[in-house]
Amino acid sequence: MASSGREKLKKFNLIVKLLVILNKIVPRFINKRLFIYSRNVSGKIGMLIRYVIFKNLSLSCGDNVSIHEGVFLKGLNTMEIGTNVSIHSMCYIDGTGGLKIGNDVSIAHSSTIMTTSHTYNNTSVPIKYNDATKDPVLIENDIWIGAGCRILGGVVVGSRSIIAAGAVVNKAVESHTIVGGIPSKKIKKI
Repeated sequence: MASSGREKLKKFNLIVKLLVILNKIVPRFINKRLFIYSRNVSGKIGMLIRYVIFKNLSLSCGDNVSIHEGVFLKGLNTMEIGTNVSIHSMCYIDGTGGLKIGNDVSIAHSSTIMTTSHTYNNTSVPIKYNDATKDPVLIENDIWIGAGCRILGGVVVGSRSIIAAGAVVNKAVESHTIVGGIPSKKIKKI
């Protein structure tokens, strides 16, 4: 049986930890730039660079976090990510309003997580210039977010749940549940 990426990473755990420590001396504004520039660096080297920098820019970050190429992350300083988390290509994640992702979470490609939204009450200016709101998102442990999902601000996704591909989640998801659709609805308990 082939070994998992997690098992292969254990061999280099000490080196990764050393790189994280060394990266702490890099000023924050430089790390932010490096993180943006590393967005499209492919392969394991790209994931290593993004992990090391993210570990130092985020509120907290566990071990074995893979941020694939082409992922856009905003509000790094208000993000908390657990252990064994994978964020696949073409995801857009805005943690500005507060984002916590638990352990053992997989976010498939082209998914979006938003913690901000536009208001529209001030009619004297276009909607795009109205104030923005911030609503935190909590994604608990053992979650699979399918391809092309949208998770909106204020949502809690309960543990051991699946968000079906293409779902738009605008309200809480119970633990041990599969949801899907636009807007998402409970498909079944697992």
